[in-house]
Amino acid sequence: MSVPQPREAASSLQLCRPRISKPADEVDKSAVVVEKRQPTQSQQVSNDVGEEAGAKQGSKPQLIRIMRPDDANIVGNVHGGIILKMVEEAGCIVGTRHCNTQNGDRCLAALVRVERTEFLSPMFIGEVAHVTAEIMYTSKHSLEVQVKVMAENILTGAKKLANKAALWYVPCSLQNVDKIMEVPPIKYASAEQEEEGKKRYDAQKMERQETKARIEEVVPPPLNPEDPAKERHTIGFSQSSLIQLVGPSDCSLHNYVHGGVTMKLMDEVAGIVACRHCNTNIVTASVDAINFHRKIKNGCVVTVTGRLTFVSNKSMEIEVLVDASSLGEEDKGKYRAVSAFFTYVSLDKDNKPLAVPPLKIEGEEEQRRFEEGKARYLQSKAKRLADKERQ
Repeated sequence: MSVPQPREAASSLQLCRPRISKPADEVDKSAVVVEKRQPTQSQQVSNDVGEEAGAKQGSKPQLIRIMRPDDANIVGNVHGGIILKMVEEAGCIVGTRHCNTQNGDRCLAALVRVERTEFLSPMFIGEVAHVTAEIMYTSKHSLEVQVKVMAENILTGAKKLANKAALWYVPCSLQNVDKIMEVPPIKYASAEQEEEGKKRYDAQKMERQETKARIEEVVPPPLNPEDPAKERHTIGFSQSSLIQLVGPSDCSLHNYVHGGVTMKLMDEVAGIVACRHCNTNIVTASVDAINFHRKIKNGCVVTVTGRLTFVSNKSMEIEVLVDASSLGEEDKGKYRAVSAFFTYVSLDKDNKPLAVPPLKIEGEEEQRRFEEGKARYLQSKAKRLADKERQ
């Protein structure tokens, strides 16, 4: 993905290819009509950075892309990984633009964490995705970007909120990828908004530290076709792995893999696990926090492994782990790069939820992961109910 240079005008919108939009009053009216928005806190850069930089940012950045057959499964539901990839692209663009409004090394916003993401409505082939990104909080060396995905039926004009996510980025120098640049501060509408952002920052920082304690867990190797067949609905029966060599098209200007590319691979593996367990149409319902522990360089071999950890009556939690190593050093140089939990649901031909087959547990380790998954499930359910009561 090419990143625009600071203070340059963005190119016009195209439906068939994700591009960053111009401000609404500069778009060719004969091509696309975009609602003009008032500048928000993500565009109001503080006086320390300079009013000129803030004024040039204009309206919210937006990606627009039509969903094609290769973006969806065999029944027309757009893959969650495709949506996650678009979300990350939008976040990277707005984060990189903001961090290059100051003097010093040019830099690129690198994804380090995605908060829990809900897939609120399914998207289908032929619908148009409108992806908007906005910076909500900045610390000295990181920034939080909130992204929303609207799905538009271009035949009827109807729109629905398909997805919303919060992503954390750090700016890495183009001259030295290990050098983390300082982030220009933003102006907040109120002191309360800044305080809420600080709480979110502290919470994600603590959770990342807790996750590091378990990222080195060894994952069992993929099943050997010559081994005896596993019993259906066991963890071993549905566990799946994908092995891929990283190429230049997967990488950023730093020559490291885009976070969106990794998330797409993770969603594909999780989908295979869910489908093997249910043998029905399945879709991504949500993704728990995705933590990017270490960078993956161009030329590495990545192994993406998914396994069931918990099953409720109508949903499945799948742990997905991404390991990377240099080509030819898979045995001695492998490291854990990314980890996350995906939640899938099973659907019938009318896209209505189906019951999920119970998970057959084998051994104390699987039972421990099952209980941990159950605790996450109950916590998420309680949060959803609390959110509904507040509305």
